[in-house]
Amino acid sequence: MPDVPRQGGYGPRTDADWSSRGEYQHPAAGWGAALSVGKVLAKQRELGRGTRSMFVMNHPDGFDCPGCAWPDDTKLTLDFCENGVKHVTWEMTPKRVMREFFATHSVTELAGWTDFDLENQGRLTEPMAYDPATDHYVPISWDAAFGMVGAELRALHSPDEAAFYTSGRLSNEATFLYQLLAREFGTNNLPDCSNMCHEASGRALTASIGSGKGTADLDDWEQADALFVLGVNAASNAPRMLTALADATRRGAKVVHINPMLEVAGTKTIVPHEIGDMARFHSTATSELNLQVRPGGDLALMRGMAKAVLEAAERDPAVLAHDFLADHTAWFAECRDLVMATSWTELAQQSGLSELDIRAAADIYLQADRTIIAWCLGVTQHEHGVDTAREITNLLLLRGNIGRPGAGPSPVRGHSNVQGNRTCGIDHRPKETFLQALDDEYGITSPRHHGLDTVKTIKAMHAGTVKVFVGMGGNFVLAAPDTKYTALGLAQCELTVQVSTKLNRSHLTHGRKALILPCLGRTEKDQQAAGKQGVTVEDAMSMVHISFGKRRPASADLKSEPAIIAGIATATLPNSSTPWQWYVEDYDRIRDSMSRVLPGFDDFNELIKRPGGFRIPQPARERVFLTPTGRAEFSLAALPNVIPAQSDTLVLQTMRSHDQWNTTVYSADDRYRGIKNLRELVFMNEADMASRGVSEGDFVDIESTSRDGSIRRVRRYRAVRHALPKGSAAGYMPEMNALIGIADYSTQSDQPLMKNVLVRISRSGD
Repeated sequence: MPDVPRQGGYGPRTDADWSSRGEYQHPAAGWGAALSVGKVLAKQRELGRGTRSMFVMNHPDGFDCPGCAWPDDTKLTLDFCENGVKHVTWEMTPKRVMREFFATHSVTELAGWTDFDLENQGRLTEPMAYDPATDHYVPISWDAAFGMVGAELRALHSPDEAAFYTSGRLSNEATFLYQLLAREFGTNNLPDCSNMCHEASGRALTASIGSGKGTADLDDWEQADALFVLGVNAASNAPRMLTALADATRRGAKVVHINPMLEVAGTKTIVPHEIGDMARFHSTATSELNLQVRPGGDLALMRGMAKAVLEAAERDPAVLAHDFLADHTAWFAECRDLVMATSWTELAQQSGLSELDIRAAADIYLQADRTIIAWCLGVTQHEHGVDTAREITNLLLLRGNIGRPGAGPSPVRGHSNVQGNRTCGIDHRPKETFLQALDDEYGITSPRHHGLDTVKTIKAMHAGTVKVFVGMGGNFVLAAPDTKYTALGLAQCELTVQVSTKLNRSHLTHGRKALILPCLGRTEKDQQAAGKQGVTVEDAMSMVHISFGKRRPASADLKSEPAIIAGIATATLPNSSTPWQWYVEDYDRIRDSMSRVLPGFDDFNELIKRPGGFRIPQPARERVFLTPTGRAEFSLAALPNVIPAQSDTLVLQTMRSHDQWNTTVYSADDRYRGIKNLRELVFMNEADMASRGVSEGDFVDIESTSRDGSIRRVRRYRAVRHALPKGSAAGYMPEMNALIGIADYSTQSDQPLMKNVLVRISRSGD
């Protein structure tokens, strides 16, 4: 495959005036976050309305932040964070993309713009269709747009020639209608962003405890004696978690951060809503211990901690939860034998930590009566992500840390409703019980065969077996691996449809026919025939709550996501008995149907009237394990070798900068890593730089070899020294996605290996 050019529109151009200030010395959040928020509000000309929005964000009578999925803390007057304000203000911008903009700029021209500049044009205002004769998007009416989608879908030889993608921004109500559209049409091709982030967590927890969700909630976090946080950069990815971490250390709980990169969230913080601490510049520690594990070495660390626990049990049998193990688990004896047979030498080598480090973490676990282990993409985006998440559960099971207060597994989901998407039916491998309930409610026959996930959808577009792609939110081409390959796949489609709030790269890598359908943002009023509507979301801890937009829509020609889905469905399924337009008049009607289909949603419309919403029942939380044995099942996975075979190979992990949310880049700065005006960089260990003759700021070329044998390169990236384990490196997505081939995905979860890219780095030629 040809080299990917440096200036392909992946982010702001950042050759000059860059700087690396070294390790960030200040607390996470605090005045740095406050100043950043002020700058964002001023830059977007939203000082007044933006400030008012903070007081209703994440509150029962307000709107849910469209950013991360961290639970709302209803006890706080101000429950927001720096990144949430950026995300909301970016949506509330007064800038507008009108038809005149598209008339002035061709798609070819726009393809040369940076992604920052594309999104910075502002909110989309009306439906647009691609005109191949002029290479411009031109206005189209909603009815004509829906008619185009319906005609293309009905013309397919098989429903499986269409794919219906969603990002985590879609509400529960829209999600339910979207999956219903796909299944009534006749396909389970429902790829989603979970396929790229927490698919491994869902599969692991389903295998271990019979449910794909964590069991801990925010109250449990407030009661835990120990919190282990793996593969999470909380200060950037879930900043409101800092409140929980600070509260934990103040009440004497022990917090352990485990991550190849030492992140500022693992040191200290000043939580902005704690006015006294802000005024006194008083910071709170957020950790007892930081362990810089080798990328992919988390499984070895968890097994090492389990080995230390089992050794302690030989001296004091009370260390183990014997009654729990006997009554509620399967395969404990086999797991014990496997763990004890693993040598400390191997555990230390594979984790990248010393035996003393592993034992220090185990001591904290042993001293705690109640423990929560949380993890994010640093665990899941590896070949052995499923096994690692199961190993986490193994460790929790040893001491009965599931199904009681202050304990449990707690995956940290990313986008605000990504967990709700899966709950409400966005699943390419749906369960029979769900499909039967859906069929009973609507009198349809849903397809039973598995559909396509994200990676398989991209491959199918290339093969010509997926001809229509509908994207509900997100920026698919930049979020997916192998940016160029994904773009070429979209270009081979007969029709691509993108439901969006802003212009992005996926609008410019389109099919032969293409539509941009603009939708309401979560901050905006959704007025339908029955009055103002609210939509629900599910957070990372299974709490469901309602969200009401407060602002006037950016354009009178915007439609809500449920209205867009209903419009497509009406045009596609002319003989459908589903009351699509009746649903749009009043979302209570959608929720009534959901209450009859989804477990735990009984009396849905009444439940969401509770302040803060309601928690979906989680059987494993009550120690009811819906596994084949009816018990929580220990994993017996082999310890993987995560050390590259070639000595010149580094393991690179892709990640977001602090001034970024998913594929949206707000600036080329990364405050918490000391970076100014630079994204085309690679963080390296100082010894690895020296062995390659690379100095700070040198240009380097980065090369990877895909599992399909293709060589992939990015050129002239700046090398930046960082405190990383020897043998590892890191860089930003989506710029680094070019190094990840379409064949580079986990055989356990089918997730792209975005934290496990094997690369060779060398100084660039002149």
